[in-house]
Amino acid sequence: MNTELIDVSPTRKELRIEIDAESVRREYDRVSDVYAQQASVPGFRPGRAPRSVVRQRYKNEIRSDVLRELVPQAVSDAITESALDVIGEPDVHLDNEEGLESLGDKPLAIHAHVEVLPEVKLGEYKNVEVARRVRPVTDADVEEVVKQLRESNASLVPVEDRPAQSGDTVTVSFEGRFLDPPSDEPIKADDVDVALGGEHVLEDFNREFTGARPDDVKTFTVRYPEDFNAQGLAGKTVEYTARITAVRLQELPALDDEWAKSVGEGEAETLAALRERIRESLQLGAKAESDNRLRADLMNTLTDAHQFEVPQSLVEHQSRRLLESTVRDMMRGGFDPRSADIDWQNLRGRIEEQATADLRGSILLERIAEEENIGVTDEEIEQEIATYAAASRQPIEAVRDALTKQGGDRSIAESLRHRKALNLVVENARVKDEEWRDEETETQTTQAEAAATSTTEAASAATATSVASEESNAS
Repeated sequence: MNTELIDVSPTRKELRIEIDAESVRREYDRVSDVYAQQASVPGFRPGRAPRSVVRQRYKNEIRSDVLRELVPQAVSDAITESALDVIGEPDVHLDNEEGLESLGDKPLAIHAHVEVLPEVKLGEYKNVEVARRVRPVTDADVEEVVKQLRESNASLVPVEDRPAQSGDTVTVSFEGRFLDPPSDEPIKADDVDVALGGEHVLEDFNREFTGARPDDVKTFTVRYPEDFNAQGLAGKTVEYTARITAVRLQELPALDDEWAKSVGEGEAETLAALRERIRESLQLGAKAESDNRLRADLMNTLTDAHQFEVPQSLVEHQSRRLLESTVRDMMRGGFDPRSADIDWQNLRGRIEEQATADLRGSILLERIAEEENIGVTDEEIEQEIATYAAASRQPIEAVRDALTKQGGDRSIAESLRHRKALNLVVENARVKDEEWRDEETETQTTQAEAAATSTTEAASAATATSVASEESNAS
């Protein structure tokens, strides 16, 4: 067998293979003899038909079996001979049709296109300069948390001496019917709390229920916006008949040591101690946020300095996963991807860019792990499985069995190895502490953290997600 390796690109190779006539003839004879022993040919006793007759009668079947035996093995041998680490299945084509018509008289020429991981020449990955900025925790931040805690501990007391006003919570039982587009499907929801003036309450409900008292009945029409968060109501017009069952006012607990003690579950004896605990918690969160951003910035710096081609099949696979995840998130948020006004071509383009960046980071971290001889122990894999099991609230054995069937244990090992490689890069980085810049928006932070996570994590635990009903979201 003769083999020629052609470099199409850093990730695509072409193997030109010639299987010599003698090897083809030997396999042709072997397969023909198997058919002769098993075939039933009229005019001949079983197993006694001449090879030439069998070949004529079972021409196509014999040829298919010969190719099935010779070609995969030839491609496999050529891959081994060329020392290629192939991704996916080779794309194989026959070059000389005439070789099929006279099997064994001529060599059989084929070529195979294969994808491989690129050879990554490591540049500087230690002593990389990166800035660390930690979001400062202010008194206003602490007081905002105190405010949220008070509101979460607030009680609702009936309002009896006046009609409903902004800031009140009105409890309503709804009956509704769709006007545009018309539908016989009824809407019915009892005891829905509507916070007048609330952030997500439509102005139609604020207007109708302001000034209302218990037992009042209101009939009105609501035109929901196209981007409303309940997809069953978005863009539709509904006529409601609503009966007010209660008007209540939020009553906040007293801001004192007694309340602080109840909130702190005994860990904060005074209001001052509670505020200190809140400050410490916010500072820990700010440090974690800063660490995630630092890791993401390091990955961005490394991938910018190491530009190489990423196998297209991997990009396509990762893009599909990201697109499916995006669509699931849309549906969980109440948006119907089929009807939403989405520029799918633009979205797919951005997702493909993200997939390429994620894969480039993963390949680079794998190369660093190889350079540093970073390994993963069975104990570390077991600990990671236990973490997944705890996050998904499933038995460890069930998670292990599922991962084993899916080959997930290899993904966990790869994820851990990449995480160790990134930790090494962080530990050897030249970190400069800088002041926080207000122009660093939350969106930028979220994107940076997502980039770091998608690069280093190969698997994530499944968590249950519940979606509120459309009726409860109607207001």
